[in-house]
Amino acid sequence: MTNTHARIPFRDALSDAIHYWELRRIVYNIALAAVVIALAVASWTRIQSRLGFELLLGLLVLAVLANICYCAAYVVDLPMQLSSHVGTWKRWRWLLWIFGVLFGMALAWYWAGDEILPALIAGK
Repeated sequence: MTNTHARIPFRDALSDAIHYWELRRIVYNIALAAVVIALAVASWTRIQSRLGFELLLGLLVLAVLANICYCAAYVVDLPMQLSSHVGTWKRWRWLLWIFGVLFGMALAWYWAGDEILPALIAGK
């Protein structure tokens, strides 16, 4: 099923993408932070004596990488907005956001729970 709406200029598509995705980036970051905080709270007694600058630096690097991954949404969104399917895409692109948030949370769970916290507990 194609959409018969006229295609929009690239500048308008980019503005719309920035408006849509950047407003939701805040919730994305809160969701990832919630995963890491929950794991840290659950392991607090075992990790509190090992907290330090290196851990914070590692978490900062992972947060930057997570936000770079978030930008992958633009790779999908912009071509879809410039296609003849723009109307349908705009009604359904929230699914890409939901999938991305859940995927990001799963990666945060893996990296924090299986890589960072066990290394802290082991004293590495």
